[in-house]
Amino acid sequence: MNVDVLWSKFLEQIKDELTTLSYSTWFADTELYQLENGKAIIIVPMPIHRKHLTENYSELIISKLYDLTNTNYELSFLLKEEIEAEQKKLEIQEEKKLESISSNNDTIHNNLNSKYTFDNFIVGNSNKFAHAAALSVAENPGKMYNPLFLYGNSGLGKTHLMHAIGNYIVQQTNKRVLYVTSEQFRQDFIKANRKDDSGTNFNYVDFFKSKYRDIDILLIDDIQFLGGAEKSQEEFFHTFNNLYNDSKQIIISSDRSPNDLKLLEERLRTRFTWGLSVNIFPPDYALKIEILKKKIIAGNFEQDIPDDVIEYIASNIGPDVRQLEGSITRLLAYSAIWGGRKITLDLAIDALKDFISKGIGEKDDISRIQRIVSEHFQISVEDIRSKKRSSNIAYPRQIAMYLCRSLTNESFPKIGTEFGGKDHSTVMHSVEKIENEIKVNKDLANIIEKIKKDIGVV
Repeated sequence: MNVDVLWSKFLEQIKDELTTLSYSTWFADTELYQLENGKAIIIVPMPIHRKHLTENYSELIISKLYDLTNTNYELSFLLKEEIEAEQKKLEIQEEKKLESISSNNDTIHNNLNSKYTFDNFIVGNSNKFAHAAALSVAENPGKMYNPLFLYGNSGLGKTHLMHAIGNYIVQQTNKRVLYVTSEQFRQDFIKANRKDDSGTNFNYVDFFKSKYRDIDILLIDDIQFLGGAEKSQEEFFHTFNNLYNDSKQIIISSDRSPNDLKLLEERLRTRFTWGLSVNIFPPDYALKIEILKKKIIAGNFEQDIPDDVIEYIASNIGPDVRQLEGSITRLLAYSAIWGGRKITLDLAIDALKDFISKGIGEKDDISRIQRIVSEHFQISVEDIRSKKRSSNIAYPRQIAMYLCRSLTNESFPKIGTEFGGKDHSTVMHSVEKIENEIKVNKDLANIIEKIKKDIGVV
């Protein structure tokens, strides 16, 4: 029932129970402002009315309201100016809330990490194509490749390239850029479906649409995490279509190719292939060396880091660029803990042994060869990796080095590190020695063939 209609009925009933003077003095100018959540808020003209009604008529009012609504209400008497002040307070709170929501618009343009640029992205064979494609999009957003879909394992530079595109466009144009992760998109979508204090979600919906559609470039990272979020996928589908139809640039990253995103809707996967999909491959040995040297130069460290240490790290740490850079930080911290000890290969091996033993290195092939050679010559793997020089160990070690070089794609430095941190020249000498001896020593040639069969390559 409408509060005005209800109060009119209330006044009609109470008028019959009061004298004309009492009614006209205490009730004639009252209004029912709100009736909900077990509370009746009644507007009174002056403070004296509040005091008098509270002390003398509360039970009567509650009783009459119960007769009309079948509900007991707690009474609250407020002056009209108090109601207006409360309304103003709520309006201010709502404005602040909207300002808070709107202030998030700043993140549309400030969500880029300025340290990620094309200038400090290190290019090698594994990422050359991705770098070129990203730069083309940055120079011609919405025209070259739309969408640009970058995919590859974690730590290979996808996020760096995305920020580089965004930073380049911001610096060169006045276009509106937004970088978000798929999780941020999902959280914003969830907020857009929540009701505010007014009981609606119109303000949040308007903000969401403005944030994601009133832009020129959308960069969304780790799209694979939308998998299983059906409603978020639905909204992203509409967002994608809106931007694409307006020739706005879309850049997406994932840990797998569009066709392998099985948890995403097919219509999304299809759209991801409309533009250009680029796979970023793990860095090869040469690129890892360059990444490490760039990190060292940029860090301007007090100590020089020798080349053999850099080669050791590049050979033993996996393809994740963050782990490569982290190994330098770990090495310097280890040196500092030990009173600023000079950084050497032995120090690096000791400092990074836990880092490498966690499976970051790719040592399966080399380890297998070492194990089989050790078994053939009846020595331990620890012996073959050690620095022992007795002939019964040194000779099998040379054979193992030769097999590692001939049967794998590993570099001389990589092999050296797996044999107790041997210098790459030592490995080269061992390989050359065995190669030459095989030509004149039939027994050795037979041993090599036997070991190869045990390894499974013959």
